[in-house]
Amino acid sequence: MCEDDDHGAGLGRRALFVTGAAAALTLGSVSFSNGPSAEAANNSETRTVRGTLPTGSPDFVYLPVEVPSGVRELHVAYTYEKPAVPPGTVGNALDIGVFDERGTDLGGKGFRGWSGGARTEFFIRADDATPGYLPGPVRPGTWHIALGPYTVAPQGLAYEITITLTYGEPGKTVKPVYPPSRAKGRGRAWYRGDCHLHSWFSDGRRTPAEIAALARAAGLDFINTSEHNTHAAHAHWAEHAGDDLLILLGEEVTTRNGHVVALGMDPGTFIDWRYRARDNRFGTYARKIRAAGGLVVPAHPHATCIGCNWKFGFGEADVIEVWNGAYGPDDEVALADWDGMLVASVRSDNGRSWIPAMGSSDAHRDPDPVGRPQTVVLADDLTREAIQEGLKAGRSYVAESRTVELSFTAVGGRGEHAGIGERLDVDRDDPVTVRLEVTGAPRCTVRFVTDQGVLHTSEPLPVSGAGTVEWRTTAQYAAYVRAELRHEAVVTSLPGPLAAFTNPIFLGR
Repeated sequence: MCEDDDHGAGLGRRALFVTGAAAALTLGSVSFSNGPSAEAANNSETRTVRGTLPTGSPDFVYLPVEVPSGVRELHVAYTYEKPAVPPGTVGNALDIGVFDERGTDLGGKGFRGWSGGARTEFFIRADDATPGYLPGPVRPGTWHIALGPYTVAPQGLAYEITITLTYGEPGKTVKPVYPPSRAKGRGRAWYRGDCHLHSWFSDGRRTPAEIAALARAAGLDFINTSEHNTHAAHAHWAEHAGDDLLILLGEEVTTRNGHVVALGMDPGTFIDWRYRARDNRFGTYARKIRAAGGLVVPAHPHATCIGCNWKFGFGEADVIEVWNGAYGPDDEVALADWDGMLVASVRSDNGRSWIPAMGSSDAHRDPDPVGRPQTVVLADDLTREAIQEGLKAGRSYVAESRTVELSFTAVGGRGEHAGIGERLDVDRDDPVTVRLEVTGAPRCTVRFVTDQGVLHTSEPLPVSGAGTVEWRTTAQYAAYVRAELRHEAVVTSLPGPLAAFTNPIFLGR
């Protein structure tokens, strides 16, 4: 049900349209005058729309707004009721965004911004916009306010939307400036990065300047912006990059069936999120990420928040985010699941390649630490392309902080040598020595994990945090070896939380 108020919003009957397997509800349109009117106080007009969405509402509800010529600014504010619900029952949560006169078709041609549930109002002008929204002219035509009823209480979701148009000469459109795709670097070296971060351009609370400062303090060489369902932050990072910090541009594509980090895309690239696994559209947008120079990284695949659990499969994944933020049970499940994928890859007859793992902080606000964990990647230089190539090749390990440093190698009996993400080319029965050198991990235990399981566990490292652990094996006994560095166990029957882990070294021809 939807009703208008005394301001005279022209609301017609609700209409239901279907796009593929996903349904979306379109409400009757809101009309304004044909331009600045004498009755508009302060040269502006306001309309208010009220309604209630029932349980079982579609994922997206669109409110058309007929925007006349001569509009300088669009301003939208909304509220909704949050009634009490019994324990274990979802309450109301309503997201919001907007599409301009170019329409709401999938692909995002008309996309002008999204703030999810992080804000109660937004504005758009030619020269400025609320964080999460794209500045630019407010052109005449049918705009659409996009509502996302994330969860709906049994009582229904009662909402109120207030739309204000301000007339006048538009401001000057600002040409976006983006950060460079390279930093000074150290040539071929190990570079530390955090590829999943949120600022106030989505649901974070930190500014880009604050995040950049924290990244430098955490010893990071690169970061990747990953705002929920918007690329509006891309043009606000240039001044925070430098010779010592490479800033990649991305998006956290936040669907109702899981989140994916689009890592290091071309500036200004938007990836749509309005689909579920049943709609069979993820492959299209994964290819769009790669066409824009980015990597497809399923994020926190076993997270327990509503809509966070990954349901699209891993056939399109370039890398998997196995460790997200403070290490917990969902990360342990993700690590085990990823290890199962490694086992399947080495035992597959169809030559299916393996998928590397990475870790990121997913930091949003204080006290979330930036760079905990961080992915340490061996790259030819500190450039977008080199970092991505190293990540995709699996030449990386994940550490809880800058203090943890690893060197992980495998050496054959005739001097053959391989590092993380590489293959040691030896016969099945040739002797292999696996060696892990560690600093910055006091009292941690080293585990060597193979396709046969955990085959070697060390004594705890000394309080200095430095040590070397070796293990001898063959390719017949272990098709791959990866290292885990774990803190002392709180419960003796369970492994302690991770301090670091590596991608595997493969053994055999």
